[in-house]
Amino acid sequence: MYYIGIDLGTSAVKLLLMDERGSIKNIVSEEYPLFFPHPGWSEQNPEDWMSAIKRGIPKLTEKVDRTRIAGIGAGGQMHGLVVLDDRNRVLRPAILWNDGRTQEETDDLNQKVGKEKLTALTGNIAFAGFTAPKLLWMKKHEPELFGRIARIMLPKDYINYMLTGVHCTDYSDASGMLLLDVRHKCWSREMLRICGISEDQLPRLFESWQVVGTLRKEMAEELGLPETVKVVAGAGDNAAAAVGCGVVGEGRCNISLGTSGTIFITSGSFRVDSGNALHAFAHADGGFHLMGCMLSAASCNKWWMEEILHTTEYEKEQAEIREDRLGTGHVYYLPYLMGERAPHNDPAARSCFLGMTMDTSRTDMTLAVLEGVAFGIRDSLEAAEKLGISVKSSMICGGGAKSPLWKKIFADVLNIELTVPETEQGPGYGGAILAAVGCGEYGSVSEAVKQMVHVTDTVRPDAETAERYEKKYQVYRSLYPALKGLFPKF
Repeated sequence: MYYIGIDLGTSAVKLLLMDERGSIKNIVSEEYPLFFPHPGWSEQNPEDWMSAIKRGIPKLTEKVDRTRIAGIGAGGQMHGLVVLDDRNRVLRPAILWNDGRTQEETDDLNQKVGKEKLTALTGNIAFAGFTAPKLLWMKKHEPELFGRIARIMLPKDYINYMLTGVHCTDYSDASGMLLLDVRHKCWSREMLRICGISEDQLPRLFESWQVVGTLRKEMAEELGLPETVKVVAGAGDNAAAAVGCGVVGEGRCNISLGTSGTIFITSGSFRVDSGNALHAFAHADGGFHLMGCMLSAASCNKWWMEEILHTTEYEKEQAEIREDRLGTGHVYYLPYLMGERAPHNDPAARSCFLGMTMDTSRTDMTLAVLEGVAFGIRDSLEAAEKLGISVKSSMICGGGAKSPLWKKIFADVLNIELTVPETEQGPGYGGAILAAVGCGEYGSVSEAVKQMVHVTDTVRPDAETAERYEKKYQVYRSLYPALKGLFPKF
């Protein structure tokens, strides 16, 4: 049988077709636009996501027997607010995970409701990218639209709703809404009251591998698929990527270098970081995880290369960066192009270079960008270690992980061993695996990844380079506190 994985990203949807053994048969990518109507705002039209999927799935499946396609599972960008009226019409563009307009609402939640109470209710404090502050922003700034909301959902849940007609979500994605009592895996009635919404407006909750429905007749015809195709609840992109990399069970770690960057640490039990630098979320395997998220990761390198240097020759730009050069530069880069989440929770934070002199070269600044993102991930690793968690190794995936140089920098900056999965398709592969479990191909997510996920490469830190980066990191971590007061002036 065949399984389709949907990776609903910020710039494109990646569609993956695999068989029951995990062998990938085809991959198709379809792009869609991203809108920035005001500085710090970030929006997309949900209809664009669905249009891309309708274009992509027929291409994905054109060379296989479509009657053998059994299931679909999605991993999607988290936190985005999608709202529909009672006639299933999208009320406004989706407000995305990297949108920073809700600072006032975020501050009100953290200060008036209180971080301690929020943590007790949901396991997390408010961040500007989370869904609850966006609802409060709509309530204040778009009251007429807010009053017409019939259904509230996350981006990948909009896809599932269009496919099946079922208003659903999974626990991992719902964890990032600040509406879920993560510890008890139910909606928080108090948070719903605070946001002025009802449980009837929210989706039904499922585990990530559970089947939520089958394809609607009209959708099956449009996609060229059987109506019997089962759709599972799926997962937030980071949880789906972790499944795709085999990071399930207790004490496993995954670093994802996509548009955003995350460090994802699994736990069989619910745990909370008292400093609230890490998110306490449910995992797609039925357990929990701690996650640190920086808003700009591989997007920093893309911005530097394409917008500033006006080149797409990434390898050429990195060619002069030899290993003996790592950790020796005096240029620093703060990776806050869209503000920052972990560990600073500061939408006003801005990206900048520091330490440049007359002998600073283009290559020095390219290296500083790569190092700055690695230092940003280390900020979250430091927060995890304060909980007594010792991370000795991690999987690494995402577009940024395709760079051998960047993987080497990460291994040395974090001073841990990094392993690379044979299949580096992250959320799409994880979504397809969840679909296979939901369709009964495997008895559990753990059983599935043992059979399907394999390691193809290992990158180990160099002791001398790690020591140089240790000293450089200590300088890096002092930069944000020194500049924090200036950022709101920009």
